[in-house]
Amino acid sequence: MEIIQEYLPLFMRGAQYTILLSFTVVILSLPFGALLALARISNNKLLSSLARVYTEIIRGTPLLVQVYLVYFGLPMLGIYLEDFPSAVLAVTINSVAYMSEIMRSGIQSIDPGQTEAARALGLPQWVTFRKVIMPQAVKNILPAIGNEFAVLIKETSIVSVLGIKDLMFASDTVRGATYTTFTPLLFTALVYFIMVFTISTLMNLLEKRLAKSDR
Repeated sequence: MEIIQEYLPLFMRGAQYTILLSFTVVILSLPFGALLALARISNNKLLSSLARVYTEIIRGTPLLVQVYLVYFGLPMLGIYLEDFPSAVLAVTINSVAYMSEIMRSGIQSIDPGQTEAARALGLPQWVTFRKVIMPQAVKNILPAIGNEFAVLIKETSIVSVLGIKDLMFASDTVRGATYTTFTPLLFTALVYFIMVFTISTLMNLLEKRLAKSDR
């Protein structure tokens, strides 16, 4: 425990970095994921095909490879980013593909009859989507979005291999400085669990509140 007390500020800074990175990725993934989902269900075959290709490629390749491509590939194209923006970009590219599938399933879960009824009342297609379909879809996919946030908190640990100072990087730093493996890793696992459990609890509370508002 002396090791934890000595290096606690380093762990906390790493945890803050992890939360900030995960939250930023979720905020960016929501609008881009929605656009990709709309492209997937579009009647435009070219647009739908491009969206599907993107989704399949991203979901079919490891996140680590995507992180390496962004971190090492962009400088070869003359694009230089700081550590945090490059980490956000790499993880967002990955998360958008998963978020789009979550949103697509939520949108397609709504009874088509509601769209037909709204159009029969004279509502334009965009208004129907924004006022009728999307509010219901959001409630359906809220648990999955919360789960994606929790998954991101764990998956962002992969950026530590690039020297980005997240929680996992803090653990590696402490292990290297103290030549102790078990204690830093165990404490790191505990911190990750607390963060994920907190997010899951908050999302469950939000779900219950939304369920009550429907009654």
